[in-house]
Amino acid sequence: MAESKKAGAFTEEERDAMKERAKETRRASKAADGEQDLLAKIAEMSEADRVLAERIHAIVTETAPELAPKTWYGQPAYAKDGKVVVFFQAASKFKTRYATLGFSEDANLDDGTMWPTSFAVVSLTDADEKRITELVKKAVG
Repeated sequence: MAESKKAGAFTEEERDAMKERAKETRRASKAADGEQDLLAKIAEMSEADRVLAERIHAIVTETAPELAPKTWYGQPAYAKDGKVVVFFQAASKFKTRYATLGFSEDANLDDGTMWPTSFAVVSLTDADEKRITELVKKAVG
């Protein structure tokens, strides 16, 4: 059931994401297997999101095996030294029309005074996969 958003109030989807983050923090303190959690979350996604997430997971893990797979707010993410560098957000997570591939402030993507940190993703071409590979390489430095 959709709620109207009051000033300062969180949507149901935002509250769910925060609950997921709290669970992840508890699991991390118990040394849970991050990749297993990530793959389980991907398996729960709609087909369109799952196809994108599986391919992005393969690209990130092949390109930067030093990144640790984990979940972050209930979505696939990849961390370096405990800090998320790359993340994927399924379109269905917040009922948006596209999935998102994002890079945190800990990613080494700085380029001048302004640079993109997230990308809308509806499908992946060979050129897109090449660009993701290049961005991940740059992000991990």
